[in-house]
Amino acid sequence: MQDSDSEKDFLLFMQPPSNKLSAELLQALRENKASQRFAVGALLFQEGSPATGIFLVETGAVRIFLPTDQQQRQLLEVAGPGTLLGLSEAMDGEPHRITAVAGEETTAIYTPRDEFLALLQGRLDFSLEIARLLSEDLHALYHKFRSISAHPGRPRQRALNEQLN
Repeated sequence: MQDSDSEKDFLLFMQPPSNKLSAELLQALRENKASQRFAVGALLFQEGSPATGIFLVETGAVRIFLPTDQQQRQLLEVAGPGTLLGLSEAMDGEPHRITAVAGEETTAIYTPRDEFLALLQGRLDFSLEIARLLSEDLHALYHKFRSISAHPGRPRQRALNEQLN
């Protein structure tokens, strides 16, 4: 039996956007920074907390959760290596709108917001790359919304220790 287009869209629902960064921007974000280790279930940041910087996922996987009306969390996506987390909040200075939890042993590099913004001010090419990433994130959300709309019904809640693959 062949999948319909809407079923294929639904299967892509949990696939994070590519978020591929240029080698130059990756290098700039890694300069003079040590990787932080996060055990399975460790919190990188929580919805409502101040956005003090961004995280560059180097290894592992981070589960991104949205808050729900029932004071629970809904899995939005799983972010892997090369993904920047907290980007939109770092840009606008608002508190985090999502929660990020290590879904497996994870390493990430943290860059404080003021350092990140200074980096962007000094490099137009980096600023344009970040604008592209934010645009990709927005389009990925459009795609996820269409996928959810095509398949009404509550997505299954997943345990934090559930296999990611």
